[in-house]
Amino acid sequence: MQRVHKPVTIEEVQAVHKARRKEIRIRLAEFSELWRTASDARLWEELVFCIFTAGASAKMGLRSIEAVRPLLLEGAAKEMTAALKAAGAHRFPVARPGYVVIARDYFRRHCKMRLRESLVSFANPIDRRDWLAREPEIKGLGYKESSHFLRNVGLNGYAILDKHVLRCMSDLGVIESPRPPTTRSRYLEIENKLRQFARDFRIDFDELDLVLWSLKTGEILK
Repeated sequence: MQRVHKPVTIEEVQAVHKARRKEIRIRLAEFSELWRTASDARLWEELVFCIFTAGASAKMGLRSIEAVRPLLLEGAAKEMTAALKAAGAHRFPVARPGYVVIARDYFRRHCKMRLRESLVSFANPIDRRDWLAREPEIKGLGYKESSHFLRNVGLNGYAILDKHVLRCMSDLGVIESPRPPTTRSRYLEIENKLRQFARDFRIDFDELDLVLWSLKTGEILK
């Protein structure tokens, strides 16, 4: 039997925000704490998590990180593939480790894996995300997962325009279609519409992202 899609309403958004505000703020505080305390190796782990999450799911990304954590800094792609297959952790056990190794080689050349230093070197947060999303050797991120990574390490002000958030935005009439943006300009346009929606209804922009995601999934993950 085909599942009937029930559109999200602004009343639901406001109710969920009120009901889950404490939980959402705790999660955002955890991201901020990570930024204050994390080593470069820990930031690298979060970036790899987002590479694994792209085209998959947050839960698949978490399972994949658990499987390959000992290999993140020095392991070969074949070793990561074997670990992912043994754990049944990812739908792309060959391609994703290849992305990880290419990105790791790039960061070693670019900044000697000093990710924090590179991230804080940008005065403009849009330029920071552009670097991650548009650098050819950082494969598997794009604008959505670059935003996901930056949010997860405590850098605020980025919308993670995944299918759940886009569907909510479409339901609410913020955008006409839930189709994912395929260009930088379109991503920024939709992100700005979400930011304006947050202002109009007096909901913190970073909190709103998690509210919309939880409306479709029932969870507050990372």
